[in-house]
Amino acid sequence: LLFPCRTQAEMAHTCRGTINLSTAHIDTEDSCNIVLSNGGRTYHLKANSEVERQRWVTALELAKAKAIRMRNNQSDDSGDEEPASQSDKSELHGTLKTLSSKLEDLSTCNDLIAKHGAALQRSLSELENLKLPAESGEKIKAVNERATLFRITSNAMINACRDFLDLAETHSRKWQRALQYEREQRIRLEETIEQLAKQHNSLERACRGAPGLSSGSTGIASTAKGSAQSAKGEASDEDEETEYFDAMEDAPAFITVTADPKHHRRSGSNLSGASEGHPEDWNLEDSVFESSNQSGYNESTCKDLLPKKRRRTRIPDKPNYSLNLWSIMKNCIGKELSKIPMPVNFNEPLSMLQRLTEDLEYHELLDKAVKCESSTEQMCFVAAFSVSSYSTTVHRTAKPFNPLLGETYELDRLEEFGFRSLCEQVSHHPPAAAHHVYSKRGWTLWQEITIASKFRGKYLSIMPLGAIHLEFHSSGNHYVWRKVTSTVHNIIVGKLWIDQSGEIEIVNHKSKDKCQLKFTPYSYFSRDVPRKVTGVVSDADGKAHYVMSGTWDEKMECSKIVQSSHGSTSTEGKQKTVYQTLSPKVLWKKYPLPENAENMYFFSDLALTLNEPEERVAPTDSRLRPDQRLMESGRWDEANVEKQRLEEKQRAVRRRREAEAVEALEEGKDYEGYIPLWFERKVDAVTGELICVYKGGYWEAKDKQDWSACPDIF
Repeated sequence: LLFPCRTQAEMAHTCRGTINLSTAHIDTEDSCNIVLSNGGRTYHLKANSEVERQRWVTALELAKAKAIRMRNNQSDDSGDEEPASQSDKSELHGTLKTLSSKLEDLSTCNDLIAKHGAALQRSLSELENLKLPAESGEKIKAVNERATLFRITSNAMINACRDFLDLAETHSRKWQRALQYEREQRIRLEETIEQLAKQHNSLERACRGAPGLSSGSTGIASTAKGSAQSAKGEASDEDEETEYFDAMEDAPAFITVTADPKHHRRSGSNLSGASEGHPEDWNLEDSVFESSNQSGYNESTCKDLLPKKRRRTRIPDKPNYSLNLWSIMKNCIGKELSKIPMPVNFNEPLSMLQRLTEDLEYHELLDKAVKCESSTEQMCFVAAFSVSSYSTTVHRTAKPFNPLLGETYELDRLEEFGFRSLCEQVSHHPPAAAHHVYSKRGWTLWQEITIASKFRGKYLSIMPLGAIHLEFHSSGNHYVWRKVTSTVHNIIVGKLWIDQSGEIEIVNHKSKDKCQLKFTPYSYFSRDVPRKVTGVVSDADGKAHYVMSGTWDEKMECSKIVQSSHGSTSTEGKQKTVYQTLSPKVLWKKYPLPENAENMYFFSDLALTLNEPEERVAPTDSRLRPDQRLMESGRWDEANVEKQRLEEKQRAVRRRREAEAVEALEEGKDYEGYIPLWFERKVDAVTGELICVYKGGYWEAKDKQDWSACPDIF
């Protein structure tokens, strides 16, 4: 966007990507390219021909000359306009009247100070004329000098106040105009956002109401063309050093075309070498798959999930504490980097172990997967479950508490939902947590997750390391996958927002079925739906059976493939695969957030219950962590003190353990270091990695209430 006719004040408030021509540098690279730069921004423009390039250069140079003339003619003191409204005018005059009144009070005080100061000096002069000892005369002279300095300082203060009032009167109208401009900009922005929201809703309705396309080259071409009309996602702040080039459309890996099962026919001419499926297998009354147009999906799910025990539905509202950076810096002076306490202002009142347990919010997907007779159908539910674990992160920008070494967290829902979960912090450097879930409905899940993070200036990349294992008891199907990278944007300046990007490969090590899921990263230039997830489920021979599509913050759908063929080759040499599918079915849909969630850290219904106090849990359970409990209660200052105490206690234990290791080394003995209480390290038979697996004993200890083996960490 080039705006040569805007004033300097307007240039400071233009939309993102605007460049000021009055200070821009215009250059040419070759016969068709133009380079336009201004400070940290650089635009590369390409014309169709050399003649067109020259016309653009001429127009830009004329616009630049006009912008320079306007800038030179603009007066900085052009704020002689009256305030926009009578209320603003009254407010301004009231402020000036108050300032004048205060100045009069100061002038009166100045007169009194001068009067009494003169009297004081006369009295001191009279004392000097009296016949007093030499020592007394010196003291009186010193007091006289101090009185003179006091009077000079008072006069200087009054003069400074008068100068301030003059300055306020001079610039008041300019300030008022800037304020009015900001108000108008805010109103315009609100109207624009409202318009965009309406357009987005209408586009969504139009897309959902689009009729299915038949197979053939015409349908494929129109589908490919129509898919390019997706709405843009929300914008993010950009780096000032960004260079802008012509947008390139990346060819999709595959294209899907919806077919009608009743009218589905094979077309050999257009689908040579195609793999076929049977539409009659895609039964709408299937006991496992449920159609996206069946309204009873959420109702039946909610009925199955009704808890027998009443759980809490809210926590205390998050206090509105401002983050005082100076207080943090003040606490850091003279301390080692490892000992700098991070305040709870950056946290949410849950530990990392509880966040890990939160992945089980949509556990009913695995209960449904147990009922699947086909391994590829089962893979679809496993894929939907792997995506559902990210749905709670879209608004959750606060970090969870780092668990203490030996800290545990249990979630016993065996009677309500058929599963029980246990987490333990098994390592502190690097931080690692082991997780084990058993369900009496026919599945077991276990994982060991280590978090690696990289700070890259404007954003923070969080990379979970470690494999997630899922095994179904009856079929013996063993699935393994890994998490994608989470990115927290605007770490330094701006509103925090989270994105998920990367690929997940889910492998069934028994049947060799695979599912490749791609989490598309957000891009301002992309025409894809934000937070998009796509994937294909294929068998051991590489034949595709299902197409997965959706978003990681809303829902996932599954479409059965009836025919597939190789489409045209893109300009980049990539060959597109065209999948003709039946109508999609919703496998997973996000539950709505509870009422007042924005004031409760955007917790879901499950997250609200995770830190609810429970009896008979281990003394190392996260629910008993005092700093986390104080933060949840809104007592953040006390929570900061308690958090610092716990961290220092953990450091003392680590120093003692290091001293024991040194002593054992000197004596020639082996030192095992910290040994997890409920987990043990073993080589995984599937992946060949060393992983912490549950060794048993926790639930038996809970039944007996024998926690003598638990360390004192709180």
